Parts: sequence; C-alpha cells; structure tokens
Amino acid sequence: MNETIHAPQGEITIRAATLDDAAALRELRLEALTGNPIAFTADPAKTAAEPPEAWAERIARNEAGEEGMIAVAEAGGGLIGMAGLEREHWPKTRHAAFIWGVYVRPGWRGRHVAEALLSECLAWARGHGVVVAKLGVATHNAPAIRCYTRCGFTVYGVDPQTILHEGVYYDELLMSRAV
Repeated sequence: MNETIHAPQGEITIRAATLDDAAALRELRLEALTGNPIAFTADPAKTAAEPPEAWAERIARNEAGEEGMIAVAEAGGGLIGMAGLEREHWPKTRHAAFIWGVYVRPGWRGRHVAEALLSECLAWARGHGVVVAKLGVATHNAPAIRCYTRCGFTVYGVDPQTILHEGVYYDELLMSRAV
C-alpha cells in the first residue's frame, strides 16, 4: 500500500522498503541514532558496523515472510523517514508486534510523515493477523508521545532506566494500541 502526502517541499511517498533501499535505509538509521541518542536503544557503533547487506537481508526476510516490515518515506529521490514493525516470534505471542526505529528527518517534521509511516506499519499488521502493536518512547520525548497518542497508542506502563547515555538513565513509556 502506497500513500502520498502533499507537502510544500513536494510529494512524499510512504511505502514498504525494498531491496534497493538497503544502503539508504542504513544511512537514515545511523543518522537517527547519532542525532538522537536518547530516543533509541540501538547502539550507533554496532549499527555502523553492519554492512548494507545486513539491511538487504532484513528487507528480504520481511518480503519473504510474515515477520514484519519497514515502512519508508521518500521525497525528492531520497529517504526522509522510516518506521519498522517486528512481529513477536513465539506461537503464543505472534498476535503482537513491536514498532521500532520511527524517525523523520528534521526538515520534514510537522507534516504527519511519522503518522503515515505508522499507518503503513499498522496496515501490514492488520493484514497479517496482528491484534496489538506496542512501542517504547523516552519519557522526555514529548513530540513523539503526542504523535503516538494521535495514532491511538496509550500508555500501559513505564520501563525504568531503559537507556543509559553519558552517565544518565532515561525511562521509557510503554505504549500500545489495538490493530
């Protein structure tokens, strides 16, 4: 399912990542991790050590199965945003999925790109029998919390001291919504 958003800078296409996106997706993810170290639990150095082929393998697994998907936002010939969804793997928990890596480049924020990316992930989830989507968001990240709330997510708990960055611990809100 592709969606087009009309913005002052031009059209934004929301779609599932393809193998051709692997290198650009890796670079976008590194940008997100290095520019927003408290917003993501993933480590920039470990992610940088992964070659583009690792992203291609992840995309290929998603295309071949029912494990998840990565939605991308594309504008002007490049990727400007991403969001991933990964389904739980145990038979007793496959009805649930986790949203990860939601990121929109700063110049494209405020145009509901993140909401469209989440919508793409949730549409995939609905089509694959997922009934609940969950995510974690740093408690201080008010813009992200507002975005997730607009998308129907509600807080069900707090994960204390989830992220340690430069000697400071940060909590995460745990949020979920029915798919």
